[in-house]
Amino acid sequence: MTSSPLSPHPDQPANASHPTPPVDAGHQARTADASHPAPPADASHPAPPADASHAAHPAHLVHTAVALRDLPRSTGARAVVMTMGALHEGHATLVRAARRRVGPEGQVVVTVFVNPLQFGAGEDLDRYPRTLDADVELAAAAGADVVFAPSVDEVYPGGEPQIRIAAGPMGTLLEGASRPGHFDGVLTVVAKLLHLTAPDLAFYGQKDAQQLAVITRMAADLNFPVEIVGVPTVREEDGLALSSRNRYLSGPERCTALALSAALFAARDRLAAEEALRVRAASVGHHPAPDRAAALAALGEDRAAADAHAVAYAAAGVLHGPAVARAAARAVLDDAARLDPPLTLDYLALVDPSDFTEVPDAYEGEAILAVAAKVGSTRLIDNIRLVFGAGRPEATAAQQGGTTTEAADTADTADTADVADAATSATAAPSASPPPPPPSVTSTPPATPPTTPQGPLGAPR
Repeated sequence: MTSSPLSPHPDQPANASHPTPPVDAGHQARTADASHPAPPADASHPAPPADASHAAHPAHLVHTAVALRDLPRSTGARAVVMTMGALHEGHATLVRAARRRVGPEGQVVVTVFVNPLQFGAGEDLDRYPRTLDADVELAAAAGADVVFAPSVDEVYPGGEPQIRIAAGPMGTLLEGASRPGHFDGVLTVVAKLLHLTAPDLAFYGQKDAQQLAVITRMAADLNFPVEIVGVPTVREEDGLALSSRNRYLSGPERCTALALSAALFAARDRLAAEEALRVRAASVGHHPAPDRAAALAALGEDRAAADAHAVAYAAAGVLHGPAVARAAARAVLDDAARLDPPLTLDYLALVDPSDFTEVPDAYEGEAILAVAAKVGSTRLIDNIRLVFGAGRPEATAAQQGGTTTEAADTADTADTADVADAATSATAAPSASPPPPPPSVTSTPPATPPTTPQGPLGAPR
């Protein structure tokens, strides 16, 4: 297994005449937990202002492919943001990223379509929230030019399609195992909407990491002439990843749900501490403990004895890489399972972003730590990107491929004494209580499945 190629920044200018290979992708269209009734729109989160480079204006609302084709095509690139409606700040972030990328001469199309093919047994399609008027307002405020809201008959004339796109082996893992056939429905509607909107670029959120991966793979394998762009996860102030499902959580349920992001952050911070110690263990050398303590003291280190013990632990390699990340995250989730209300874990997986298979303990390179769990009757997912072997040149280069505003993300920012304490207490379980709140909008660096050059599809532009 090898680490994945790096992704360009989603704000990089687009060239409509030269479609580039698909890069990191994700899909912000949410999947439904149909056991919930549709809640009212959240009036406490008004639509955000449009990007400064594109003054807010009413977006054209169209319901048919004919009406969409009849709209004047801009001279610049066209970008599409696909959603299932009930838009929130996460979707607005996607629209703003698309607006910046195509510039004032480009065109941004937002699709709003609740796809029946991705609803499984027991998931009530009829109760999925539909807030089209508010969605149009939010999309326009964020910089969209067009909102395409087709009916089911428009997308699937004659009923459910007899021929669908199969997600393959990747579509049977994790989310696919929990919801059989789900990704076949996702890819079928994405392919149809790509044909109907004919974009140069398509923007998806990285929060749904597995959807991100299967859409990227489909675009590459089937030679769609579109660049797939992934946009970092948006989080609320307490760390919870933005989702339309968050509105279903009661106050106590939300406190428990914070264990998802807390587990991911615990894995990230524990891994950063370990990698920092390994680098320092290599620099100090394999001397007896007293000599090592003296060497650290000569470097001006405080708490030399404790640090020597920590460095010795790192040099011994008792646990490393994936095992450390899994253990740190699992401890937080185990604690959350004892809360009231409890967290019921569906899966915790550390996977290769190219195929979503579990990585071995000796793995080096990029990986995605993904989690899914239920709190009450609400099912939530989250993920974070990790790089194993941070002290090595190839891993360092991969780490620079994405940034994060979450605190203590890299070993360089870790306090020396705190790093020592983290290593000497490797068996201690992190608390299920959430860490200090991260900034209101944070991101995880992009997962980047392999890509292949694009060829013509022959779709009308």
